[in-house]
Amino acid sequence: MPSLRIVFAGTPEFAVPALQALHDAGHAIVAVYTQPDRPAGRGRALAASAVKQRALALGLAVEQPSTLRTAEAQARLASFRPDVMVVVAYGLILPQAVLDIPRLGCLNIHGSLLPRWRGAAPIQRAVLAGDERTGISIMLMDAGLDTGPELLRREVTISARETAGQLHDRLAPLGAQAIVDAVRGWAQGTLVAQPQPAAGATYAAKISKEEARIDWTRSARAIAAQVRAFNPWPVAETKLGDEQVRIWEARPADESAGASTPGAVVYAQDGRLLVATGDGVLEVLVLQFPGRKPLAARDILNSRPLRGERFGKVRA
Repeated sequence: MPSLRIVFAGTPEFAVPALQALHDAGHAIVAVYTQPDRPAGRGRALAASAVKQRALALGLAVEQPSTLRTAEAQARLASFRPDVMVVVAYGLILPQAVLDIPRLGCLNIHGSLLPRWRGAAPIQRAVLAGDERTGISIMLMDAGLDTGPELLRREVTISARETAGQLHDRLAPLGAQAIVDAVRGWAQGTLVAQPQPAAGATYAAKISKEEARIDWTRSARAIAAQVRAFNPWPVAETKLGDEQVRIWEARPADESAGASTPGAVVYAQDGRLLVATGDGVLEVLVLQFPGRKPLAARDILNSRPLRGERFGKVRA
């Protein structure tokens, strides 16, 4: 098929494979829209987004408006005469006036099987909820929040030990493959946009650091899902005495905690660290103490016996 004039809009690493795939497929990426540079790191120096870095490496024009709601911003977008706009975790709301500019509309790569997990954090929410399946949806955007009709989807199974970061890294290239197929099929008329079902819609709210605090009265299964969902950010955390400890990897254990208080260490030897919860026992596999790198529980127990300690309790 002839190459299309595409405006690409995205910001984080998740969007980079899609930009690269569309470029490699021979389409004319006439402009790349991404969020303005933001302060980052300890020095708070301005840093370019992952998408901007890849766009510049590919020699593509980069646009970084703070809003697309002004007439000037919309006129600038229209000047690129796009056939289609591809949007991947861009971070700005597209008003109807923008959605109407491309000849073929605006296509969005979303990291869930819509209508489940509409919103900002579909990957983390799927892991946190214990979903067994998720995937990629390619949607024709409308003015709602991830409510537009779907062009195609790609499904994957979420493994029992998979973190949000690992799932992210599987879905990003899957989305890239899917958008190339969707752009081609939509332009050729071989894909039909299907309205999303009315039932089963859920909202994937943005993740907050407060959600990473472990409540040991919850079940071992729920806490293990929390640990997986918040790896690599913001990372599940808990108190141990006066220290704030981060837990990077954990899993439900078969052992019984008996009448132990939630958060109590019930076993800390032979390289295993078992902690009582409100329902069942959690095996902590990788944890991190302040100022230290993450270490396997086995290595920590070699230098710091935790027998008799209790997570979640601050020393009086």
